[in-house]
Amino acid sequence: MTDLTPLHPIARTILQDARQAGLMVAAAESCTGGLVSALLTELDGSSAVFERGFITYSNEAKMELLGVTQKTLETYGAVSEPTARAMAQGALERSHADIAVSITGIAGPGGGSADKPVGLVHFAIAARKLDTTHHVMTFKDTGRSAIRLAATAYALQLVSNTIYSVGVMSIP
Repeated sequence: MTDLTPLHPIARTILQDARQAGLMVAAAESCTGGLVSALLTELDGSSAVFERGFITYSNEAKMELLGVTQKTLETYGAVSEPTARAMAQGALERSHADIAVSITGIAGPGGGSADKPVGLVHFAIAARKLDTTHHVMTFKDTGRSAIRLAATAYALQLVSNTIYSVGVMSIP
């Protein structure tokens, strides 16, 4: 079981900042298996900010729950920029959230290749007031739990930065 305690400070900041800005957050998770959702809902006050989470580990779930097309998955694979973008946009469209983060990657120990090594994770952020952005990280292969935790931390930082950006845009 992954210890999420080290990430409580950033999760608290997200909850406070999103509440203050009047924003709701959703997550579309694959390789993190719901860690972002679990972390945000572990803390008091999450119901005012966290709208929903989609755990879409399989390609079928990505298609059925988030609207990722079969063509996208066949052409680029589940671990890719187009899939991450489609996941975030799908989560935003299928929720009442203002911001949606997606995470799709290879946590290992197997499943990696020369083109897509263990530790490769694609992220996207979709927000109602901003263009969808893509981010990619290759985390050191220090084990499945460590990669999942690092991806969760990175996703939370993206959410935090986006809350700030959307909040600043909302100021008259």
